[in-house]
Amino acid sequence: MTSCTPTEPCEVPSSEIPDFSATRRTDKTTVLCWALWDMGSAAFNAVLVTFVFSVYLISSVGENINSRFSASSWYSLAIAAGGIAIALLAPVLGQRSDARGTRRKSVRRWTTVTFILMLTLFFIRDDAPMYFWVGISIMAIASVTYELAEVSYFAMLNQISTEKNVGRISGFGWSLGYFGGIILLAVCYFGFIAGDGGLFAFPTEGGFNVRMVAIFAAAWFIIFCLPVMFRVPEVPPNPSIMSGGVKTSYVELFRTIATLWRKQRSSVFFLISSAIFRDGVAAVFTFGAILAVSVFGLSASDVLVFGIAANLIAGFGALGAGYLDDKFGPKPVILVSLVSMVVTAGILFVVEGPKNFWIFGLILCLFVGPIQSSSRTFLSRMAPVGHEGQMFGLYATTGRAVSWLAPLAFTAFVWIFGTDRAGILGIGLVLLAGAGVLIFVREPRPALAPFEDSVKA
Repeated sequence: MTSCTPTEPCEVPSSEIPDFSATRRTDKTTVLCWALWDMGSAAFNAVLVTFVFSVYLISSVGENINSRFSASSWYSLAIAAGGIAIALLAPVLGQRSDARGTRRKSVRRWTTVTFILMLTLFFIRDDAPMYFWVGISIMAIASVTYELAEVSYFAMLNQISTEKNVGRISGFGWSLGYFGGIILLAVCYFGFIAGDGGLFAFPTEGGFNVRMVAIFAAAWFIIFCLPVMFRVPEVPPNPSIMSGGVKTSYVELFRTIATLWRKQRSSVFFLISSAIFRDGVAAVFTFGAILAVSVFGLSASDVLVFGIAANLIAGFGALGAGYLDDKFGPKPVILVSLVSMVVTAGILFVVEGPKNFWIFGLILCLFVGPIQSSSRTFLSRMAPVGHEGQMFGLYATTGRAVSWLAPLAFTAFVWIFGTDRAGILGIGLVLLAGAGVLIFVREPRPALAPFEDSVKA
């Protein structure tokens, strides 16, 4: 009989423990089907959030809104609200998918909802202010559903890999995401946007050509996300996790966090560390274009070309680092990459001109992919068996909890020194802080039993 208390894991008789190894499928076809979700996700991240639709919402749809605040401020506020929702929902829903054995179902559900939301962006015209409010609401909700799908997708990593190849597989997935972004941005720019409606000659009235980008992005997203929904096996229910209503879910969540602190403290420190340095990595992309123009003198067209080159370099970095991850472990890969980024940021602080930005900016991006990929493998190696969804939910939550850190550091250094260039030091400081916490995290060990003690002496 299973018994649970608010402060201890459920006691499950060995006869009731499910065989999680039976849900593992590591053949090349399954690995490819899983990694294609990463490739499909570029349609949401690169096209909608970063380069195309968000810019369209702010510069065109929201150009004439009747508000004392700017369109970019309202858009940022909407995305921030979505971030709060992610922080509150991700660990609980990840936990429930573990408890009920609905990990694959969760990927299907939230991916499909995100696809539908992407399609609805087609109706966001640029000829009436009302569309701006609808558009930023859709983008905020889609950011939540996308990340909820990503939580369960990340949790699948242990199902399609082994201890010997998890780094290469994670790196392969991240690289496909970068390469997919390059293809998508090129097609969207030359096919839909460049000139007057691109090579497809779509009319620009009412933002039709950009609205067609949303349709194209949605189609790309669902096509590449479909294989994982059917190929990767579903996990069995985990009886060691309490499953019930909302209150029960949060009681279980806090119980798990308390247990991790007592018995697997390295997991807590890794979640904190990764949240810090991932925010620094995100700031590289957030402020990179601003610095390229205001400090190093690149033109707007040069920034787009640099963005494509940066994604290519980051993709190859993730692909190559996967082999190092499997050989030496994820911690050395992350630490070396972080230190290399800090050193490169220091060089960028003192050099001048577009040529130096191209050289050292691309070197900086070379280490972004390895950090992202190996962070995913670090947690997958560390996650207690059958608790992967819950752990990656906490991974999402901690990331959102400190998402203000790098922007604040950037802004503070700019204000103190009176120049945008100083913001580079702010980003470097955040990366260094994340590396400092990571030093005290124990290297993850294979096949961790649930809540095995992993506190570093």
